[in-house]
Amino acid sequence: MTEESLERQQTMQRDVLLVATAAFSLLNGQSFSPMFDPVLFLLQPFIAQLVTSPILLFYLTSLFLGLMTLIFAGIPAALYERLRDHQESTPISIGIWLVATILLTLPTIMAWFGDM
Repeated sequence: MTEESLERQQTMQRDVLLVATAAFSLLNGQSFSPMFDPVLFLLQPFIAQLVTSPILLFYLTSLFLGLMTLIFAGIPAALYERLRDHQESTPISIGIWLVATILLTLPTIMAWFGDM
């Protein structure tokens, strides 16, 4: 394999892992997530002056929960990159990020399949 095709393969691996990570974090922000109601009630007093529509509060809670999943799941991957002294993300570190996201999303996945 040439160097260009190897670089293309690594880019594709990173892209697939990033899309999967984003998909699982979006799943964790859905309304059937066990964390949705507590986050909704905790977030409501802080943004009550800004948001008057209940549906907008619903969407903002979903967005907030998904973003917090991405942030908290990224901590182990960032620690790995820091310990290995990497300047860029590798497929291994993004894989760590994906696994941490799946672990954080596991209660939501269980609730989703429990409702079916």
